[in-house]
Amino acid sequence: MAVLAVGLCWLAVLFDGLDMFIYGSVLPHMLEQKALGLTPDQAGDLGSYATFGMLVGALTAGTVADRIGRKKLMVACVALFSLASALCATAGSVGVFGLGRTLAGIGLGGLLPTAISMVSDYAPRGRGALTIGMLMTGHHAGGILSAYVALWVVEPLGWRAAFWFCVLPLLFVPVLVGFLPESLSFLVAKGRGEEAGELARRYEVALPTAPALAASASASAAASAAASASASASASASADSQVAACRWNSLAGLFRGGEWSQTLLYWLASFGGLLLVYGVATWLPTLMRGEGYNLGSALTFVVLFNLGGIVGMLVAGRAADRFGAPRISAIWFALTAAGVFLLSVHMPLALTFTVVFLTGVFLNSAQTMIYATVSIRSRPDNRATAVGWTSGMGRFGAVFGPWLGGQLLAANKGDWGFTAFALAGLSSMVFIGIAALRGSQRTAGSDSEQKLVGAH
Repeated sequence: MAVLAVGLCWLAVLFDGLDMFIYGSVLPHMLEQKALGLTPDQAGDLGSYATFGMLVGALTAGTVADRIGRKKLMVACVALFSLASALCATAGSVGVFGLGRTLAGIGLGGLLPTAISMVSDYAPRGRGALTIGMLMTGHHAGGILSAYVALWVVEPLGWRAAFWFCVLPLLFVPVLVGFLPESLSFLVAKGRGEEAGELARRYEVALPTAPALAASASASAAASAAASASASASASASADSQVAACRWNSLAGLFRGGEWSQTLLYWLASFGGLLLVYGVATWLPTLMRGEGYNLGSALTFVVLFNLGGIVGMLVAGRAADRFGAPRISAIWFALTAAGVFLLSVHMPLALTFTVVFLTGVFLNSAQTMIYATVSIRSRPDNRATAVGWTSGMGRFGAVFGPWLGGQLLAANKGDWGFTAFALAGLSSMVFIGIAALRGSQRTAGSDSEQKLVGAH
């Protein structure tokens, strides 16, 4: 395996996770100090700005990457969210801070699907899914780092120092420029076969084949969705009009015959799942402080939550292989809902730590199992479109979740926050369960799923 290429992508994803989670980690301090005159409902809006930016970044990443190359896009995304953090650190108003978070979200949303596609190019044959799972641990490692940054930096230096810390990945940009190789599939698609062959020999990986490239016209979207719930539209090397027609035909295929009900069920499950993921990620420290825990304990919950996410990413796939992705997705959402609801009950600290960790295990991989279910139960010729659009529609839940938490706190109903998020988990359990019962197995499970997750 090309350790250097994968390692650089892992570091980029770690910085992505740091920037994504830092807002939730410093939010209790910002609200307590009334930084920028911030109110709870404004805080929820700001959290939604970042997730909306991620939606924009993810949806445009594939098209931009096909024009300029995945390496250049990764470099641009890291630079963008780092500079956006500088804007947040110097903001003198909520509006400027919101602009910074939106721009950061665009960079964050663009980086993840691009890094996944890049890693897929340099993964060992037959290990694409495993390599992507390893890559995604970097996102949760960044979440853990954000808690320690907030714990060690915010108290002595203030909330702005945490965002200045998030500017440091800008120093990583020259490293990416100098050492990260270009995507093999991009080089092949652009007719630069000799350059791609030289890189493939140097890193001891196989060149992507022409059929694989043709089958992955929307592969950045599919790979991102299966691993991290990000959506991206990736064009093939054919003419733009042909690609557009192919995409619309694929999208229409999701609603032909009796498929429309399955499609809507998957979309609704994804909406509830991402509402839960990003709502909890944004508001967990603040809601735990509202339950009476001090700031140090609240940030420890962030660490445990993300440690659980790392474990969950490594466990969920094996469980799905044995018991089936639809069943695991429904069970995982039920356990997530139970865990989130229990967090509204003041328990002994050790027990609360355990519940937070287990909630992280199930929550962060339950959503991934939705995409695995869609992958297995979709037609091979429409699979990437089905997964990509399921992720894209779910993204609206990612925007709604942080906003909902802010509205509940503004109405002095913060104790309802965990209940609302638990209900979102239950709704996803119901929708994915009904979809699984109504659907029929169309392809051999594990092999087709592996191909999708590891698509270029």
